[in-house]
Amino acid sequence: MNYSKESQDLDFAYKVRRALNESAEQLPAPTLDRLAQARKLAMARKKKEAPVAVRVFKGAFAGNHGYSFSGPGSWMGKLGLALPTLVLVIGMFGIYEYEQQQNINELADIDATMLVDELPPAAYVDTGFTAYLNNKDNKDKPED
Repeated sequence: MNYSKESQDLDFAYKVRRALNESAEQLPAPTLDRLAQARKLAMARKKKEAPVAVRVFKGAFAGNHGYSFSGPGSWMGKLGLALPTLVLVIGMFGIYEYEQQQNINELADIDATMLVDELPPAAYVDTGFTAYLNNKDNKDKPED
């Protein structure tokens, strides 16, 4: 609701109140007395039935039968906090296991390649062998 609509509503309410006050002056005295008594009675009842702040710890919805399925003290509330945490922990463990398996597979591939190859593993770390391979490659190339 915008400001102009609210101000129009407020102006209308003031006009209605003024019209009621003007017409109330034209009412006969017995009617005014009865209206005054009714107002006093209504005000007395309103004060007696004033709302009291009450804290409800159990479910207060229709058909709930006093069981609370929400809130921090209920089992559903605790499950609502524990379940996402449990899913997160299981997910993180699954990711860790997957990464470990990938690492094992990569190492197994390297080991299989080393075992199938004709060269001994020490040849790969020998700097002289690397130089030999480089020279051999250069000799095998046809000269232009």
